[in-house]
Amino acid sequence: MESFFALLQKNVLDRKRWRTREELRIAIITWIERTYHRRRRQARLSRLTPIEYETIMNPTVRLAA
Repeated sequence: MESFFALLQKNVLDRKRWRTREELRIAIITWIERTYHRRRRQARLSRLTPIEYETIMNPTVRLAA
C-alpha cells in the first residue's frame, strides 16, 4: 500500500499545483485507471498484468496487436 501512495504522489500529486479538488480527483482516477491498473501484476491473473492476460485469453486481441 505504501508503494501505491508513493507512486501516486510522484506521478500525480507532485506534478503540478491543482486548482480545485475536483480537478485533482479526476487526475487521480485517470492515473489509476490508465496507468496503475494496466501495469500492476495481479495475483488473480496468475501474476500477469490485465493487458497480458487479455492478450493470452482473447485471440482476437493478439491478431489486432
